[in-house]
Amino acid sequence: MRGLIDKLNEASRRYYDQNESDISDDEWDAMYAELRKLEEKTGERMADSPTRRVGGAVMEGFEQHRHIARLWSMDKAQSEEEILAWAQRCEKQTTEAGGLPKNSYCVEYKLDGLTVNLTYDGGRLIQAATRGNGEVGEAILPQAMTIRTIPLTIPFTGRMEVQGEGIMRLSELKKYNETSAEPLKNARNAAAGALRNLDPQVTASRHLDAFFYQIGYIEGRSFETQQDMLDFMKANGLNISPFVRPAQTIEEALEAVHQIEKERETLDFLIDGATIKITDMRTREVLGTTDKFPRWSIAFKFPAQETVTKLLKITWEVGRTGKLTPLAHLSPVDICGVTVKRATLNNYDDICRKRVRIGSEVWVRRSNDVIPEIMGVVWDGEGEAPETDIQPPTVCPACGGPLVKLRQDGVHLFCLNRTSCRPQAIARMAHFASRQGMDIETFSTRTAGLFYDELGVRSAADLYSLDREKLVALKGFGEKKADKLFAELEKSKDCELDAFLFAIGIPNIGKKTAYDLMAHFGTLEALMGATEQELVDIEDVGEIVASSITEYFADEENRRFVNRLLEAGVHPQMHMQEDAGTLFEGLTFVLTGTLPTLSRAQAQEMIRKNGGKATGSVSKKTSIVLAGESAGSKLDKARELGVTIIDEAQFLRMIEQQKRPETFGN
Repeated sequence: MRGLIDKLNEASRRYYDQNESDISDDEWDAMYAELRKLEEKTGERMADSPTRRVGGAVMEGFEQHRHIARLWSMDKAQSEEEILAWAQRCEKQTTEAGGLPKNSYCVEYKLDGLTVNLTYDGGRLIQAATRGNGEVGEAILPQAMTIRTIPLTIPFTGRMEVQGEGIMRLSELKKYNETSAEPLKNARNAAAGALRNLDPQVTASRHLDAFFYQIGYIEGRSFETQQDMLDFMKANGLNISPFVRPAQTIEEALEAVHQIEKERETLDFLIDGATIKITDMRTREVLGTTDKFPRWSIAFKFPAQETVTKLLKITWEVGRTGKLTPLAHLSPVDICGVTVKRATLNNYDDICRKRVRIGSEVWVRRSNDVIPEIMGVVWDGEGEAPETDIQPPTVCPACGGPLVKLRQDGVHLFCLNRTSCRPQAIARMAHFASRQGMDIETFSTRTAGLFYDELGVRSAADLYSLDREKLVALKGFGEKKADKLFAELEKSKDCELDAFLFAIGIPNIGKKTAYDLMAHFGTLEALMGATEQELVDIEDVGEIVASSITEYFADEENRRFVNRLLEAGVHPQMHMQEDAGTLFEGLTFVLTGTLPTLSRAQAQEMIRKNGGKATGSVSKKTSIVLAGESAGSKLDKARELGVTIIDEAQFLRMIEQQKRPETFGN
């Protein structure tokens, strides 16, 4: 058991820290399954076992946790002049104190995620908490344990608190949104929402990462410099900032800040600035702190995409799965040349936490990967702002049906009236007909709304029994357009199983997961009869996805819907094995950047159909990197490892000529 744990943890460390692996995903899964069986058989589970990383029970609420050492805020500057003035103040104080080295600096990323404070004791992770007010935060140990870059055990056996940032990589956000029924709006909220979700399985599903930058408290140990502290953290298996730049002068520090600003758009995670810290620990003690922040550090904030405006009202939008999302209507305001009139507030808990009120002045942010979002209320009074006066809806605003909070989510309100709730029904039909689903041309969201209102169509199954005479008489239709739609509907009956699975809208099932399920089970009947454990055993199918599938097919209304489609002549079949080519057999591809004409899904499908495999990260086992515009760290990694790099034109030419690259022979 000890050997299995060590092998699994080392493989995870190499994969997440160094982006490489000595074992395949299948080998990792097999060892993980063997470890689970051993633990079940013996009743023993060691402290650093990877099986501890995914908690099962949903928590009823977060407990308060008092930090050993206070988590300080950081003084902020938005100009070089402010940075230079700060450096001069520090220089003056250290000169007056005497006996201290000349000030030198350390520059790091200012990460844009959720602050996490870890507590280790006896070499084990015993607690994790949010920042809170700096003295008391919320205990999130089960959630933090799902992050594979957070070590559960470390060599140091004393008591220690380590501060860092929980983040979601942009590549992980993209992958998550490709498979999720409800896409996440941005990486920052995705990380914060996951770590503050009462269900650790939700946290695990988002594949978070974490970087650490400060030891707030340590027992029986001291450090001379910032670099000494970072080296100690690294030696104990903690991820430190990918950018740590020493600077002998403040001018060198500013050069590093400008370099970070230039690199910002190429990073796989969000940053909103850079931090500059005086490196010498004795100097830090002399400089001390104010009542808010240390005097020995400062954050350079990049130009903000934020402004203040008035919140006019809140409306609630109903999505395809029935989830209600509050939409803030704002007094129009310009942010970086874009007029913003609406912004997201995520859910009712978000409204309460940010204390927004109708008519209040609010901070609105717009970032490169983010739809406008309300960050909080502007409050100049004493203490905290008054609590929100906004009440959550008690019934669905679209259909008047009852609302519930589902166990898997625990935060959002859902309307369960799937067929007669207009926005739900329309969105489900449009999803069914989408290109990645049944690919029914001429059928749009607008068409779905028209059919709902004028023809009484309530689900995609109704489309296959449309009355031609009524359709022709419908405004905007006629003989030609009706014939086109009927032809598309007829064509859609002969569909591939993964497209069908995606189309019927099982929560948390995207195109890739649908393909993996199809490849494993082969038939719809086999999938419908699968147990949750059988599903979990499939690569990349976790407990949340498995639960979504079993719950979907256990629901009588869903089974009737699927059976109606089958009775209408829809005949989903798996990809025929003999159709798969062998051009890319044995080759592993990684895609990065934006391709000129192909979507990522299209390129991956072409790779699979030619016998190859598409994965998400570059390692020594990667055969080819297919690179487009704005390719980032994956391209750099490929060059470093000597992996073959091709563009879209070369890729298409290889398929057209059925010729492998010379590197791999004819």
